[in-house]
Amino acid sequence: MVDRKLKTTRWLLMALMAFVASFSQPQVAEAKSTPREAKAQATKKAKPAKLTKAAKESKVASRKQASKRTASAQARQRKAAASRGAESRSAAARASGKRTSAMARAPRTQDVPAFSRIAVSSPNAVPRPTASLVAASGAKGASFGQLYGLHQTQDPLELKSSVALVMDQDTNEVMLSKNPEAVLPIASLTKLMTAMVVVEAHLPLDDSITITNDDVDTEKNSSSRLAVGSSLSRGELLHLALMSSENRAAHALGRTYPGGMTAFVSAMNAKARLLGMHDTRYVDPTGLNSGNQATARDLAMLVKAAYQQPLIRELSVSPEHAVRLGNRQLQFRNTNSLVRSPSWDIGLQKTGYIVEAGRCLVMQASMAGRKFIMVFLDSAGKYSRQADAERVRRWIENAAQKGALSTHASAKLTS
Repeated sequence: MVDRKLKTTRWLLMALMAFVASFSQPQVAEAKSTPREAKAQATKKAKPAKLTKAAKESKVASRKQASKRTASAQARQRKAAASRGAESRSAAARASGKRTSAMARAPRTQDVPAFSRIAVSSPNAVPRPTASLVAASGAKGASFGQLYGLHQTQDPLELKSSVALVMDQDTNEVMLSKNPEAVLPIASLTKLMTAMVVVEAHLPLDDSITITNDDVDTEKNSSSRLAVGSSLSRGELLHLALMSSENRAAHALGRTYPGGMTAFVSAMNAKARLLGMHDTRYVDPTGLNSGNQATARDLAMLVKAAYQQPLIRELSVSPEHAVRLGNRQLQFRNTNSLVRSPSWDIGLQKTGYIVEAGRCLVMQASMAGRKFIMVFLDSAGKYSRQADAERVRRWIENAAQKGALSTHASAKLTS
């Protein structure tokens, strides 16, 4: 009986346990799934951690790139600053080069070729200037020499002037000639003849002359510092015409000549014929008109004759001069920078320029113990005429040092 009760009780306990187990099984399953979910959740939680690390690495990389960009930018700035500095120094050098005198531009003595008399001419015949040539020059902005092709003429000194002549003043020995027979416009070299006519007329130099509208340039519309109504003495006008190439001054000298402008121009041409300047023609006292024409040979004769006039010598080489106009005082300078150079001993000079003539220069100067007359016409470049004069001076002085330059020449300049 007891055994039966025990069995019954055991069975009831087993049934109870089975019943309890049936309810706890889902919980076991849930409990069993919890680790997987936990792992999944842990994985999910780990992912943001990995992204955060990547973000940090990206941030670090960004910082490195930014640092590199900054360094690169700084390098570019330093390079740009260095470049600007170089450009500034280059610009300063160029500005300094522009201020350098023509003497510095001339070749060094050792670069000058050995001395021998130079005579070169264009292989093509140079025709007489015509009205059509004047029109072509104005249309193209080219000089007559350029239109003739004279700049293609080569010479040992590599002169920039298409026409040149250098001769001994005392013996007429021609040291250098380059297209000496070419008839070209002579621009303000004309004023040398203007001065000759005024001086030889013995007109009072202290007479007061007033600048009028007639003296204003209508040929080239050039400017002038002498305002209409200004009054200066004839001597002052002569000084400014020779030294500063003042066009209104030169025109006023011709206008106030006895008989007026027509008589003055006639006197200029008569003097040219008297000097044997057979290829020379004058049409006005300023040289603004391209009809004022001559050859280098003719101009050499003019320089030689003008040198005989002490007043012309003195006024033409004056470095500067001040004139008083009313309450103002104006300072004028010589158009030829070589008169201020200690390397030169210049006794007479005159410059000239219009488009048709190019840059022109005539001078009398002492070199190597001799006196020379130099003519440079149709030079290309603002400072090239002075540079050409420097080339010739160094060439002659180099020859004298080597004993190649004779001191007793006998050749004569023929017209």
